[in-house]
Amino acid sequence: MSKPHLGKDVSRLRAPAWQRDHAGYRLVRWVELASRDVARALGKRKVHMGDACNRRPRLYGNLFIALPLLGVFICPVTTDITDVPKFGQPINNVTIPVAREATLACVVEDLATYKVAWLRVDTQTILTIATHVITKNHRIGVTHSDHRTWYLQIRDVRESDRGWYMCQINTDPMKSQIGYLEVVVPPDILDYPTSTDMVVREGTNVTLRCAATGSPQPSITWRREGGETIPLGNGQETTSVEGPVFNITRVNRLHMGPYLCIASNGVPPTVSKRIMLIVHFPPMIWIQNQLVGAYEGQQMTLECNSEAYPKSINYWARDKGEIIAQGGKYEPVLLDNAYKVHMKLMIRAVGPTDFGSYKCVSKNSLGDTDGSIKLYRIPQPSTHYATTSTTEPNIPPEKADKKQKSRQKVPDSNEEEAGNEIMDLSDPEKITKERDLKLRGRPHDNAMELPIAEEPTSCAGSRLPLALMIWFTSLWLSKILVPTIVNLPP
Repeated sequence: MSKPHLGKDVSRLRAPAWQRDHAGYRLVRWVELASRDVARALGKRKVHMGDACNRRPRLYGNLFIALPLLGVFICPVTTDITDVPKFGQPINNVTIPVAREATLACVVEDLATYKVAWLRVDTQTILTIATHVITKNHRIGVTHSDHRTWYLQIRDVRESDRGWYMCQINTDPMKSQIGYLEVVVPPDILDYPTSTDMVVREGTNVTLRCAATGSPQPSITWRREGGETIPLGNGQETTSVEGPVFNITRVNRLHMGPYLCIASNGVPPTVSKRIMLIVHFPPMIWIQNQLVGAYEGQQMTLECNSEAYPKSINYWARDKGEIIAQGGKYEPVLLDNAYKVHMKLMIRAVGPTDFGSYKCVSKNSLGDTDGSIKLYRIPQPSTHYATTSTTEPNIPPEKADKKQKSRQKVPDSNEEEAGNEIMDLSDPEKITKERDLKLRGRPHDNAMELPIAEEPTSCAGSRLPLALMIWFTSLWLSKILVPTIVNLPP
């Protein structure tokens, strides 16, 4: 942004003020035309510029418009003024977004009876003189603060308003200063040069383009809509790509998805456009476990994964090609995720006819493929059943261990006597008497079917299990061992 060239006459020539500046000359030319209207009103063909100030025209026709303007910049100031007006400070450059209101301020000290005018430099257009708006542009306005600060107001700013503006004082020589109005425009993405949704085959090269306008020129950034990383051709990944052109070499299914073209230039709002990249490829199936063992009656689920786009048709079949339908003991399940499909086949209760090969099949317009899973028989796991004695109830293992330990710790005195005693088998009556002595005071044999009491947790009842074990041991010896000895041959 460079200041405009105002010409050599501004600094060294003593010509009239309207000739020292191109914009000033435009003003004089306009006043000259107005003076012709005055001449026609007075009945003359021509009025010289010097005579325009000394003549008293009649107040009719265009005199109400022409004469005040002639007195502003044409007639010399006749008052004796010692203080010459000067600018209090430079005009600040203004940056404004389009469609807003811009204001340029010109500060003048000691203006007195002098006048201030605003001009457009590049077009040499007079905008305002004092408090009057000269241009026909209805968006232009002028205000002042105590005749010291003069404001040029431009409403609903457009890009065409960008440029240099001049503030002039009608002194001799004329004084002026300029300021620049910068109009910024938020970014806008152009529809025609920008890429639209694309459908490509896997392995081809892809070029995405994004064109945007704005002031200053917007910068372009490419991102994935979901924030995922973008795979690059060298095996690396990135979250964004800069530049209006985005090239993808040997595109694959990992590139598929929506992309955002984001344009920004520091002027809000930032805009973006969504471009969908669709990659077509034939089906592919991979299976984690191709050999699965099951036993009869077990519920089993077979699984395989398929990838394809356009979306594929997926189903399960047996090794001979029979398609497995929904219902009965089979329940096929399909879980979709973009171009991926997770296939499941649940067999509620495996039977003898269910063993064999199963196929998961995937088909689309570009091809078809299948994967095989073999279901084989395995032995049914053995079940440990608890054996229940006819003389003792079913006791949990931990309690049985405690009972066994108690039996090992406390020896049975009656058992030792039975093992060490030598009986005289020659006298049957003596044997019967001894047996009666052992059975005396004991309950009936049916008492053995009573449940065994658990070990008491308190110390006070700890003698009860010991007595019961001694009693059961004595009863068992008397019932089993003694009859065996009695039946020995004489």
